[in-house]
Amino acid sequence: MPEIITTGEMLIDFTPVKAEGYSQAVCPNPGGAPGNVAVQLARLGVSAGFIGKVGDDSFGKSLGRCLRENGVDVENLVEDKYFRTTLAFVHLDERGDRSFTFYRNPGADTQLRLEEVRMEAVEGCSVLHFGSLSLTTEPGKTTTLELVKKARSLGKLISYDPNWRPVLWPSQEEGVAGMALGLPLCHLLKISEEELGLLTGTDSISQGVKALHQMGITLILVTLGPDGCVSSYKGQLSHHPTFDTKVVDTTGSGDSFWGAFLSQLYQNGFDSPEKLDTLDPGQLADFCRFANAAGSMCATKPGGIPALAQREEILACMEEVPLLETGFSPF
Repeated sequence: MPEIITTGEMLIDFTPVKAEGYSQAVCPNPGGAPGNVAVQLARLGVSAGFIGKVGDDSFGKSLGRCLRENGVDVENLVEDKYFRTTLAFVHLDERGDRSFTFYRNPGADTQLRLEEVRMEAVEGCSVLHFGSLSLTTEPGKTTTLELVKKARSLGKLISYDPNWRPVLWPSQEEGVAGMALGLPLCHLLKISEEELGLLTGTDSISQGVKALHQMGITLILVTLGPDGCVSSYKGQLSHHPTFDTKVVDTTGSGDSFWGAFLSQLYQNGFDSPEKLDTLDPGQLADFCRFANAAGSMCATKPGGIPALAQREEILACMEEVPLLETGFSPF
């Protein structure tokens, strides 16, 4: 039985590639944030499983193969005969940062129903991770929230990524309200600086995380791209710089970061809400350093899942690559 379950979208990312004679060539890669996290966990030796739905089409079948080949349990990967696998086209700017165009109206990933899920996986796991893209459309929204509530009632450690994709919501107001549904349900939160501002209404990291902690969230990591991340735990904010790697494509970097962080929590025994309360600042800093290295290595390669780092690459980055000094100070 998988120890960490992720639930949400699996999709195909079409990422830009250089091809002679073509100005806008793209390559299909397996992706989707919860799927990326599951694969990163598996590559780091954690027993991981995925709950979600893809289309009964060539793309959906390739996603299933990808998960299986990477050692992710797919007992709860459902194929839908009526809705197609979601496609996402990734656009990169000169710094490797992304924007997206989605073909998902609706996509199969939004159509998972609670009765299609084998609940033994939820009952047997230690950690459940989910993201906000499965909260955009019914029936996936209700299914996701019910799965999370069930896992929390069983004492599982809940992880959440409010992954802001404005084109998937009717309006910013509805998107913010939808993303906010996951906040009171989680113990662990990965959130970008932009998402923090959207959900708390403040540009101050310290004030934003304070508001989130008041909802009952134990540990918050604010991702800052080239500025690394800020952790907030038991009233202490700490900045953790990242590594000075050459950025090619940031697709999947945040998911690599989070999968690596979750792997460190789990493999060091912090696999329940009660144990999370015993984490000390030194351990947290070590886990953030490992996660930053994973995200940095992912960004050196194109694509989502194909770019996710192995442990040897992460450790080499930590040993050989200097920290990126940006002069950033969040305090």
